[in-house]
Amino acid sequence: MNQSTRRTVLTAGAANLVIAVCKLAAGLVTGSSAMLAESAHSVADTVNQGFLLASLKSGARPADAEHPFGYGQERYFWSLLAAVGIFVAGAGFSIFDGVLAISRGTRSGDILIAYIVLGVSFIAEGASLTRATSQLRGEARERRRGLLDHVRRSPDTTVKAALFEDTAALAGLVLAAAGLTLERITGSPAWDGGASIAIGLLLVVVAYRLGRDSRDGLIGHAIDPDEQRLIAAEIRSTPGIDDVVELRTMHLGPENVIVAARVAFSNDISADRAEDIAGDIDRRLRERMSVLPHVFLDPTQT
Repeated sequence: MNQSTRRTVLTAGAANLVIAVCKLAAGLVTGSSAMLAESAHSVADTVNQGFLLASLKSGARPADAEHPFGYGQERYFWSLLAAVGIFVAGAGFSIFDGVLAISRGTRSGDILIAYIVLGVSFIAEGASLTRATSQLRGEARERRRGLLDHVRRSPDTTVKAALFEDTAALAGLVLAAAGLTLERITGSPAWDGGASIAIGLLLVVVAYRLGRDSRDGLIGHAIDPDEQRLIAAEIRSTPGIDDVVELRTMHLGPENVIVAARVAFSNDISADRAEDIAGDIDRRLRERMSVLPHVFLDPTQT
């Protein structure tokens, strides 16, 4: 999954870098607040792709003595930094510049170049969004879920960040185009500044959603209920086990989880046989689950 996610992030980063330069040039030439807000948006997204690439590199480090379960949770830390970056560099600048543009009452200049840049940006952002959506749709198909349901339940904040950013980018482009058009029709610069503020508020929503998902990953959250039911069913179906008394799970990153279960063994199960059963459960769960489980059984007898 990491290689696919890496390609998704690189695609988004390359698109954002080119677009940021074009938007900045258009914003400076036309004096459009919405275009400057969009350039700040793309700069923030480009920096955030760097954070996400760092998350993939640090999270892929092998387990060691200090981190026996690996470094998967570092991906949530970098995703949280990306959310902060969107909020500060993107939303903060966009809202401030929009308010400033309205207060000054300065109209944009020739906006033809702005329309051209917005059109090219829409194509580039659309290609990036297509890449992120394709990856998530493939993952959803493997888990037999709908796309939206998978986005909501997926623990992979890295690819979700790319999806959220690209979606917000396309919406921001529409807002910028609408602001410029309404300013040209009405003659009021408030529309351009208002579009900049709207782009900033859109980024606040994206930052909040990504930050909340990253926070949940950092503090440790249970795995998906469907996977919990799968675990319980696999354990209960094992000969020699009567019941699952208690089941606890926690994500150690997007691709690793801890599974701790108190299980009731049959009375005639020996210690050696219990060890073999535990190994069999671990093997079967690794084959069936979409993430890598680290299984720990606490045996009791009925």
